[in-house]
Amino acid sequence: MNYKNPNIAAEICCNHQGDIEIAKQMIKVAADGNATVAKFQKRNNKEFLTKKQFDAPHPNKMHSFGEPYGVHREFLEFSIDQHKELKDYAESVGIMYSSSTFDVSSAKEIITLNPEYIKVPSACNNHFAMLRVLRDKYTGGVHISFGMTTKKQEEEIVQFFEKTNQGNRLVLYACTSGYPVPFEDVCLLEIVRLRKTFGDRVDKIGFSGHHHGIAIDIAAYTLGAEWFERHFTMDRIWKGTDQVFSLEPTGMRKLARDLRAVQKALTFKKEDILDIEKPKGGYEKYRSE
Repeated sequence: MNYKNPNIAAEICCNHQGDIEIAKQMIKVAADGNATVAKFQKRNNKEFLTKKQFDAPHPNKMHSFGEPYGVHREFLEFSIDQHKELKDYAESVGIMYSSSTFDVSSAKEIITLNPEYIKVPSACNNHFAMLRVLRDKYTGGVHISFGMTTKKQEEEIVQFFEKTNQGNRLVLYACTSGYPVPFEDVCLLEIVRLRKTFGDRVDKIGFSGHHHGIAIDIAAYTLGAEWFERHFTMDRIWKGTDQVFSLEPTGMRKLARDLRAVQKALTFKKEDILDIEKPKGGYEKYRSE
């Protein structure tokens, strides 16, 4: 297997608490920690949510930024002009900007920014009206998570892009849609299955994890994942439901460090005895006379 340079998306999502200055700080810290992408989310909440969902109370009051739930979501939402400001800032500090979209209107808005790729979350990967916009009105990469998705649905999604010969724009992410996900439900071997099923039909295979720690991601890389997405926060005790399973700055920095160290290590010896193994006044292998 040819182990290529891993790409790491710091999923800032709504962990910025609706504050664009915090969002910029998180972009800078992600860039300093050698992440590849600072990723956000875009919703038109009255389009994405049903009226019943919009008007429902927040299920966890301590993490609510407003009532009802739709007002909470609106508080956390950045306008498209703010997304452009975040994209410009990200590029100024040397990190790629991207965003997930959850509805047709948001997809159309994010397309105007022309990011290198747009993400489709697991919850929306069967939203074919939105997928059609991303397929037909956008030329960048389309990254799609396959959490809570049947094998039949996976095939339908890929075929939808193949109808216009655009399967090679896709990056498919193995994912379990739990928050957080216990290790026994991560199901890393889904990466192997996706590579076998779609590896020659799409651009790359990725891994979107909602687990604790970073050891799992290293294993995902050795199994063939090339894109990694982890939720990112400045402090896990901040207000917000996604904070608890997010990586803090030290964790994101160590993830980037360790993934790239493993890439360097995954080789065969170029010769039987490497230069580093040859005697230089130190240890020498015992040889009987």
